[in-house]
Amino acid sequence: MSPFASESAWLCLAAAAVLGGTLLCRCRSGGQLRSQAVCLAGLWGGACLLSLSLLCTLFLLSVASFLLLYMSSSDQDLLPVDQKAVLVTGADSGFGHGLAKNLDKLGFTVFAGVLDKEGPGAEELRKHCSERLSVLQMDVTKPEQIKDAHSKVTEKMQDKGLWAVVNNAGVFHLPIDGELIPMTIYRKCMAVNFFGTVEVTKAFLPLLRKSKGRLVNVSSLGGTVPFQMMSAYAATKAAINMFSTIIRQELDKWGVKVVTVQPGGFQTNILGSQDTWDKMETEILDHFSKEIQENFGQDYVRTRKLTVLNLKDISDPDITPVLRDIQHAISARNPSSFYYPGTMAYLWVCFAAYCPVSLLDYVMKKSFRPELMPRALRTVH
Repeated sequence: MSPFASESAWLCLAAAAVLGGTLLCRCRSGGQLRSQAVCLAGLWGGACLLSLSLLCTLFLLSVASFLLLYMSSSDQDLLPVDQKAVLVTGADSGFGHGLAKNLDKLGFTVFAGVLDKEGPGAEELRKHCSERLSVLQMDVTKPEQIKDAHSKVTEKMQDKGLWAVVNNAGVFHLPIDGELIPMTIYRKCMAVNFFGTVEVTKAFLPLLRKSKGRLVNVSSLGGTVPFQMMSAYAATKAAINMFSTIIRQELDKWGVKVVTVQPGGFQTNILGSQDTWDKMETEILDHFSKEIQENFGQDYVRTRKLTVLNLKDISDPDITPVLRDIQHAISARNPSSFYYPGTMAYLWVCFAAYCPVSLLDYVMKKSFRPELMPRALRTVH
């Protein structure tokens, strides 16, 4: 008899639905909410498949749901601002800029690290935020600027320490086959996205250890899901994911919590401007060998700018979900280790993790077809 035909199974389903609905109402964090809902559904499904008795099944569900609800409740227990200080890198625009503004409104002391202290993003922060916010010149690829920023934070905070560091600074590249991306772009992506994150982390960890605070690393959905044409960018984000996972375990004994945020598609300035795309296109074409020219053709490279426009069209202009999750990671007494803000972001992660490789490859090929095939593949033999 099918497990769904029994009265026990239907009672379990009803219990799971009610308890799952309660979790949906109580949870605010997308990553936590989805993880807990999946756990609850898995427990129900496992109980039915094992054909446990009605009493055992309901007991298992009751205990598990109580634990999930308890964790959900404690996760929503936010700590007081209490003059806590937060350093945010990459605050010129996008996530970092919006986060710096929001944290300032909440009463945090904010150190906004920017690439250009005299740029429009930095000027807007100075103009619209309180005196608690300090704009710091902080190119994360330059150790001397990180050291100078550390000195200024230490001077202002004295013995209070630093509550949180949000490693948000990052760069993107023209989406194109990994074979065509020049090594200079690979190195730049790694220098900013990964080595910059590591160097800032190493510099400020003593201050985080003093406050038993938070390290929040902004990664990307691309660090887990193998999206085509993003090998340089995605590789750096995958490195951040592993770095964060390992250092989370190492810092636990010091009372420092490490959080990884993997946003889906959102519209930010990281995609660059028309001028940026033109420069990358020129750099790629300058590195063309005769064989690459024969196989791909220059017109193939020039159509890649259409991919950036498509990315902008399908990306969410509302970055609120990302800011909300980062703020939760900073303020919650028990934050999640991972957050996945964005439409279907967590489903993509689950799909990439659990589906067969052949199916994953098939879906990726169907979902991300180039506007124009390479020259050699267009040739009729």
